[in-house]
Amino acid sequence: MITYQWDGLAMVPMPRLQKECDNTFVVGEYYDLEVKEERSIKSHRQYFAAVREYWLNLPELIEDNFPSDEHLRKWALIKCGYYDERSLVASSKKEAQRIAAFVKPSDDFAIVTVNECVVQVFTAKSQSTKAMGKRVFQESKEAVLGFLEDLVMGQAA
Repeated sequence: MITYQWDGLAMVPMPRLQKECDNTFVVGEYYDLEVKEERSIKSHRQYFAAVREYWLNLPELIEDNFPSDEHLRKWALIKCGYYDERSLVASSKKEAQRIAAFVKPSDDFAIVTVNECVVQVFTAKSQSTKAMGKRVFQESKEAVLGFLEDLVMGQAA
């Protein structure tokens, strides 16, 4: 990553990165710059603390489903639509059940479903700062915390 400073006319790389720019870029060529908005560490920490608090206050009926706050967070991410999905069509319903039984232990946090001959594996999207930008993190944070509030209050499934 190269850090630049706007001088009013151009994006100027930090002096210590000039040599890297000389080796990477061609004078006169056009390059697209993408603004990377840094996430707030305070917001990140607040989110994880809130998830933990919800986990500590889960209704007794469901608390055994979530051995850790990480299990709860990843499950909530999937339920809120922040997931990656893989599907596999098996040769039979029985084969689909066998595949699902084989896949499930490989990821404690995945949701594995079987519908007829189709096995679906849902894994939560990573919320690391590298994997999820500021805007999407904020959206996922609000969705998950709202979902968990409803869950703890007995309004979600």
